[in-house]
Amino acid sequence: MKIIKHLFDDVLVIEPKIFDDNRGFFFESYHDTKMANLGISVRFVQDNHSYSKFKNTIRGMHFQSDNFAQSKLVRVIKGEIENFVVDIRRSSKSFLKYDSYILSAENKYMLYIPRGFANGFKTLTDGCEVLYKVDNYYSPKFDHAFRFDDPEIGIQWNVNNPILSDRDRNAPYFADIKGSNIFK
Repeated sequence: MKIIKHLFDDVLVIEPKIFDDNRGFFFESYHDTKMANLGISVRFVQDNHSYSKFKNTIRGMHFQSDNFAQSKLVRVIKGEIENFVVDIRRSSKSFLKYDSYILSAENKYMLYIPRGFANGFKTLTDGCEVLYKVDNYYSPKFDHAFRFDDPEIGIQWNVNNPILSDRDRNAPYFADIKGSNIFK
């Protein structure tokens, strides 16, 4: 496994070592000791599986707050996505800055997103399947979303008619999320 660096030092793109032969391929998608050697020392407690039927589906921007914040390890097993992360740590020099990452079944990259970042993605193909591990359980009370097109953040989604859930379509702007100690 090796790391591919991007904008944020603590958001990591992991390129696994792939073993190909005439039958197909094999790779370790998770190995706790190897992950710890890369700087990922979290205990994952839940796996999630997302399926999006159509290209240009947007899911996000989502995060959990307070003691229910989550780190995530994201990978795509079918199709291709552009995954966006936004730094929502108020004390960070990169507060409300974002970066994007292409993850696909073909490149087999994994994306580690630590606590303190919101996450969302756009499908680049029909029939996308995304798997992600989290290090904290889902908590409806501390689950948040903000608008994918929040002008204060300015994510360039490059899609004219996104397919959205009602939750994402009606999410508040980041500045309007209240009642929580969102990351300091």
